[in-house]
Amino acid sequence: MSYVEVPGAKVPIRMWTDPATVEDVAMQQLRNVATLPWIKGLAVMPDVHYGKGATVGSVIAMHGAVCPAAVGVDIGCGMSAVKTSLTANDLPGDLSRLRSKIEQAIPVGRGMHDEPVDPGRVYGFPTSGFGDFWSRFDYVADAVKFRRERATKQMGTLGAGNHFVEFCVDESGSVWLMLHSGSRNIGKELAEYHIGEAQKLPHNQGLIDRDLAVFVADTPQMAAYRNDLFWAQEYARYNRAVMMGLFQEVVRREFRKARVTFEPVISCHHNYVAEERYEGMDLLVTRKGAIRAGSGDFGIIPGSMGTGSYIVKGLGNEQSFNSASHGAGRRMSRNAAKRRFSTRDLEEQTQGVECRKDSGVVDEIPGAYKPIEKVIDQQRDLVEVVAKLKQLICVKG
Repeated sequence: MSYVEVPGAKVPIRMWTDPATVEDVAMQQLRNVATLPWIKGLAVMPDVHYGKGATVGSVIAMHGAVCPAAVGVDIGCGMSAVKTSLTANDLPGDLSRLRSKIEQAIPVGRGMHDEPVDPGRVYGFPTSGFGDFWSRFDYVADAVKFRRERATKQMGTLGAGNHFVEFCVDESGSVWLMLHSGSRNIGKELAEYHIGEAQKLPHNQGLIDRDLAVFVADTPQMAAYRNDLFWAQEYARYNRAVMMGLFQEVVRREFRKARVTFEPVISCHHNYVAEERYEGMDLLVTRKGAIRAGSGDFGIIPGSMGTGSYIVKGLGNEQSFNSASHGAGRRMSRNAAKRRFSTRDLEEQTQGVECRKDSGVVDEIPGAYKPIEKVIDQQRDLVEVVAKLKQLICVKG
């Protein structure tokens, strides 16, 4: 579909979904964002749903300002995927051992490595530029520096919530490795600190929603936030790279006879800020639950833990600020999912997937998410499908 335009106070709201299907609280959030004095554009993805301050599934383009709550507390959260030389014919009938090995290699939930992972010993890790990464931690907010040891041990860990590691096959039978995570606790600490700092500033006192507090250009607060934001986005990218290397090592060991090789890794943020230029203006583009889909950009749009996911290539649609959705998007809250579904429902909806099927992940049940096929269909003018994946193993936090 093409977008539907809904009137907004400062800018029109471009929606790649039927506005009538969007929950009232999410529509109100979109209208609130459209009142911001600095806003130059607002694009809404098909997976849109209610979030803190700004909806998940929105792309907010502002001139000379950025809203930290519109980035989300998991700065740099995103996806990585890689196609392997393995095929479905190489796989054993029972994948429980492989799932166990993945869980041993990659700490999940609140878990962390006993000692920081040495990236130089991680398969395929892009060490270029990593040398000065931790030295730049000395320049982030003093409020989080005491978290350094934890942050180093969490590098290469999954976290909880909707984060996952998956072992998948595409429609041709090729095996893919895929994972979803972000900047772990250090990103959350930085986000919450700066959201609090923004809310104290005088220019934010009359906003319609205090969670939409912004930093403005040419101020020390903006400079401090940008420094910490971009550092956290880099942490998230490295975190996924370490995990993907550990994942690849597990697969190489478990399928030693197959001499597994890997294509280049696809990686994309979907909670982040980028400096981009549109219509001759330099803008700060915040994607909260959205990926960059510039012409030729590879991206990953996952479904739920029992459906499937898509590898896509961007079409470069500037009406969406070169963006596309980041996933299927929730159609109900976690608490609502727990009230509605049982572990028996989870077992039925994840049939054929080697994964947890206990009460601790009922809130991640496929029924709590929008149909991924419909979400993809609604953005045919934003991306083209490269591959459709179906998970065989799903590791949740």
